[in-house]
This record gives sequence, C-alpha cells and structure tokens, in this order.
Amino acid sequence: MLFDNHGREINYMRLAVTDRCNLRCFYCMPESGIEYMDRKDLLSFEEMERLVTIFSGLGIKKLRITGGEPFVRKGIMEFLSSVVQIDGIEKVRITTNGTFTGEKIAQLHRLGIRSVNLSLDSLDRERFFNITRRDLFETVMSTFRSLLDHGMEVKINMVVMEGRNIEDIYPMLELARTHPISVRFIEEMPFNGSNGQGNPSYWPAEKILDHIKIRYADAKTLEDPASSTAKNYKIPGFAGSFGVIAAYTRTFCGTCNRIRITPQGDLKTCLYDDGKISFREMLRSGASDNDIVGALWKALKSRFKDGFEAEKARLQTRPVSESMATIGG
Repeated sequence: MLFDNHGREINYMRLAVTDRCNLRCFYCMPESGIEYMDRKDLLSFEEMERLVTIFSGLGIKKLRITGGEPFVRKGIMEFLSSVVQIDGIEKVRITTNGTFTGEKIAQLHRLGIRSVNLSLDSLDRERFFNITRRDLFETVMSTFRSLLDHGMEVKINMVVMEGRNIEDIYPMLELARTHPISVRFIEEMPFNGSNGQGNPSYWPAEKILDHIKIRYADAKTLEDPASSTAKNYKIPGFAGSFGVIAAYTRTFCGTCNRIRITPQGDLKTCLYDDGKISFREMLRSGASDNDIVGALWKALKSRFKDGFEAEKARLQTRPVSESMATIGG
C-alpha cells in the first residue's frame, strides 16, 4: 500500500485525459478559452494505461477519469474498455459535463462503470448559458435522465457562485426529493485561467449549509465515508442526499487519499501544488517501472500537509490561477 509522509493511505487516482472542453464555464476558463496543449504533449492512452497498471500494483483501487471534458478525446471508449480490466482497479468513475455523454451511457454500463459525476451549475437554461457560455442545457438534462434510466449512481457537481447561481441551490436540492442522487455544492476555487477568484466574494461551505438550512432545517448529518471530500446530509423524505465540498477552505485535507495525473502527465499530490514529477518525460526517456515507482514514493514522502501549505510553497514561483481543465477537474 502507498502512504505519504503524514501516514495517509493513497488508494485513489484522478486521471485527466485531456485539457480540452467544449464549454467555457465562468469558474474554469476565460470566455476566449485557454491555449490547449499540442496532442504530442498529452499522455497517450498507452502511457496512461501503463501508469494505471503500475499504480494499481501499489494499492490504487479507485480511478476517476476527468478532463477537460473526457469525452471530447477520440478513442476514450477504447481506453476505458482497457482500464476497467486492469487488475487491482476496483472502481472506474467519470466526471463529465454531459454534453457528449448521452450516447455512450449504455456502453459505459456494459463496461461495468456505474458511477458518473455530472457537472451542472444551474437548472435554468439562461443561467446555464451565462455560466457555461454555451446553449446546451437540454443536452445535459437529457444525459441526466438517461443516466438515471440506466441505473447509474449519479452525483451532480454544482459550483456555488455569488451573483451567478445562488437561486439554483433550492431547485437543485429538490432534484434529490424524487431521484436517488447526490447533489454536491462546491466552493468556487481560483482555478479559472485568470488571476484571482472569478467573483469578488465566494460562498464558503459553512455559508452554503446555513443557506440550505433556512429552508431545510431538518437536514440530518450522514456518516461520511473515509477520505470523503464532502460533508453529506439527508433531508427526511428525500430519495437522494446532498453534500457540501470545502474545495477552497480545504477542511478535508487531513484525510486526503488521492493523487492526480494531469493531461500532460504531471503528478500532483495536491490540487494546489505546482506539480511534483513529469511522468511523461520519464516514460518517454525509457524509465523502468521501478523508476516510476521510486519517483512516486519520493514525491509522497515530501507531500504537503494540506492545500494551504502547498499553495504557499508554489506562490514563490506563480499564483494559483491556471484553468481547472489543465489540472483535471
């Protein structure tokens, strides 16, 4: 098993397969988009599969596929067909914006993928457009309905933004009244491709929860799974549940069990660090499996205690301001 220098077991990897996305979400990138990496600078699917195979032998059991938007990358279904068969990988899950996902849900189900996180920041078509800068609300809602029809475990990720979608908090909760889903409200982060928060003020997790309890005062705290990033709650009579993720105030760092691989193959042991190792360079320079294992262990033995320590260290070189699409959402 993998452990870091703080005694935390590492058994979860988030793998970003692309930095490209067809949306231009306000909290992720500027309206003009970002400068995408050349295809040759991205890890190939073969390189990704090799890393997953190596890391599964070290105790990585859960794999989350992210982007950018993972389904914009050609060949993604063939890649998923391969990684679900890797020994040691018990769960493969996907985070998607839902715009290219609908026609692939049946195939995902056949592959044994049963859990999808759907990014959805508003249930109002106009607000959805203003946030994403694309008129694809109906497409995403069709994907949502199809996921439920196929019996998928669905988590909706809603980034809470002052002046953008506060009025969507209650309607989003109401989705969980009749659907067995988890709605997760996420603090806005500064990973938006520009310098600073997208909004002059943000809603911390505590404020989000206080707002929810104005209307749903009887919400009950649930027992969270080990290493959960969300504080989870259940409203009596609801089929589903909701959670609040302190992604910016970072109150869950003490139980963090994950590492990230960016689209270009950089290892991030924390969302807020500046990258530890270029596995792409190692893979392309002929590194052995043992070399890669040794590099991973070395990085974990100098891991930051939490996101604040990681951010403080990287501010010596550059601020936290890159697009989330370049990290792996």
